[in-house]
Amino acid sequence: MRLFENLTATPRPAWPELQKLVDEAAVTAEILAPDDATSRLTLEQLQVTTASYLGAVVVHTGGLLIDHGWLRVYGSTGGSESLPGLAAVNEFPLVPEASWYAAHGLIVAHDVLGGTYVLNGPHPGSVGRPGSPGEMTYLAPDTLQWEPLEAGYAAWLAWVLDGGLADFTEGLRWDGWDAETRGLSGDSGLNFYPPLWSKEAHEDLGGTSRAVVPMSELIGMARSTAAQIDDVDLGELGTFG
Repeated sequence: MRLFENLTATPRPAWPELQKLVDEAAVTAEILAPDDATSRLTLEQLQVTTASYLGAVVVHTGGLLIDHGWLRVYGSTGGSESLPGLAAVNEFPLVPEASWYAAHGLIVAHDVLGGTYVLNGPHPGSVGRPGSPGEMTYLAPDTLQWEPLEAGYAAWLAWVLDGGLADFTEGLRWDGWDAETRGLSGDSGLNFYPPLWSKEAHEDLGGTSRAVVPMSELIGMARSTAAQIDDVDLGELGTFG
């Protein structure tokens, strides 16, 4: 396995380009402070260089809070904001292991609704995920279906920072959504009643009631509901706490 020093010794690091995208983003974007020790271990387990956006996010950030906190992109660790790190969410080994990999794909972000963004692993079809290896996939909380995003991590993150979520979340935002999401901690989300996948929510999202719940509860309900209604195992959706 390549060590941290080798993975960061790249002549073309991605961070200056990515930081510029964040600074000029069409939406709010907050960079959380990284944890150096966690960054080192996470990068060594990933075995990607800092020439990649993924490597840059892990080394230079504790995560990103985007669009009034709607989207949480995982880095090393979010510290006081309670945003877990990429390693924790994906249950990385405590010490990097050459034989370990994220069999269900790498969970790189969640939105406040429990929608899950996954970077496909080598065999996405074997775990019921659409798209090709190395492409992003999204679990939609209003359908409990996986959707291929037809883009890699770098293109997806650039699209998000350019305001791509505005159209992507059509029908999932309500009047005043930003005020409700802005102050939430990174390990919590919003639970809807009636639920997002129900006919009532599809017809009148603004008429639903919303409650702040732990993200672990939100994604746990998504897994159990998909199993009960569609007899589908959504696979790993992240670990919190």
